[in-house]
Amino acid sequence: MPLTQDRSKPAVPFGGMYRLVDLTLSNCVNSQLYKIIVLPQYKSQSLADHLEDGWNIFNHKLGHFLKIVPPQQRISGDWYRGTADSIRQNLYLIEQTRPNYVLILSGDHIYKMDYSLFLKYHQDKQADMSIALIEVQKELASQVGVAEVDEEFRILGFEEKPKGNPKTIPGDADHVLASMGIYLFRTETLLDALKAITRHDFGKDIIPYLIPGSRVYAYPFRQQNRIEEYVYYTTESGERRLRLEPKTRDSSYWRDVGTLDAYWNANMDLTGVDPSFNLYGRKWPIHTYQHPAPPAKFVFGNERPEGFRVGKALDSLVAPGSIISGIVRNSIISYYVVVRSWATVEESVIMDEVIVGRHCKIKKAIVDKHNVIPEYTEIGYNPEEDKKHFTVTPRGIVVVPKSFFQ
Repeated sequence: MPLTQDRSKPAVPFGGMYRLVDLTLSNCVNSQLYKIIVLPQYKSQSLADHLEDGWNIFNHKLGHFLKIVPPQQRISGDWYRGTADSIRQNLYLIEQTRPNYVLILSGDHIYKMDYSLFLKYHQDKQADMSIALIEVQKELASQVGVAEVDEEFRILGFEEKPKGNPKTIPGDADHVLASMGIYLFRTETLLDALKAITRHDFGKDIIPYLIPGSRVYAYPFRQQNRIEEYVYYTTESGERRLRLEPKTRDSSYWRDVGTLDAYWNANMDLTGVDPSFNLYGRKWPIHTYQHPAPPAKFVFGNERPEGFRVGKALDSLVAPGSIISGIVRNSIISYYVVVRSWATVEESVIMDEVIVGRHCKIKKAIVDKHNVIPEYTEIGYNPEEDKKHFTVTPRGIVVVPKSFFQ
């Protein structure tokens, strides 16, 4: 909240022209996985609209599909009571399709992952279940599911959000292996477990149930995940050419945007000369619905008493349809945003159809859709004043809800 006031978290805009769910779905199609079921629950209309508009790309004649399946109370009167329960309530869809493997993913994480490499690892290990894990600081263990592994990365134990001393990585007492919420099953293993266990959580219930009698393996994300991208290089004669080479930083990046601060951080990771997470790779495109918007426009000139109108954006991403007459730095500007003359926007995320009035100053803020910010408004410069009107995160990010300024 307040970004999820009218939408589910996977439907929250990201990077100026995407939704969070686009990252996971793009990983699927880039990995050549074309049989996808999306299980939404609360406030799912915005998500469903986006998927119907932007992801109608599957060829049913080839057996490809993307199905949106909200709770249908087929086996009880309950909504989805957890990830495991959401799949249990839809086992008939898996049984109809009869796949060899089932991949379970979260719709609100930021990362690039070649799931075909994950599948090969799973097959090489002859695993019944594989879990993608990432190294995190030991101090963060209470926020994640932590796995205990042997030298072959077979999982010996799993604890969801441990309170005491978590099991660290062998030979590394400062880090733990944290679950990324990415699970790959042999179909028979998944069906048997969900029929045997009536509880609702993978981390607390399903994984501990499987470990003693099944082959459960850890997939070390940073070590195993490698994605090739086209990059430019300059020859000795000065020509610029493209070549294919592995990208190690992008393919080791993973963020769970479960908080407003994490969401702001992930957006800021897109900005800068050499961003931590790069959207511009040719080999691993991020698919989404593309608005039929005109190119972004940057206005300069027309001297007035206030001085020249200077429209520029530095180390920022600016979506089509936007008109920039002020100055934007290290920010994400979404579709149809207008930054009027002599306004400044810094280190902020501005969502669709926001008008920033003249002489406004906005810094370290998230501004949701459909806001018309009055002239001379300051956001992010006076924390005590901001707290009277808006949500202010522990890091000091000011969050303006949808349609606050009419």
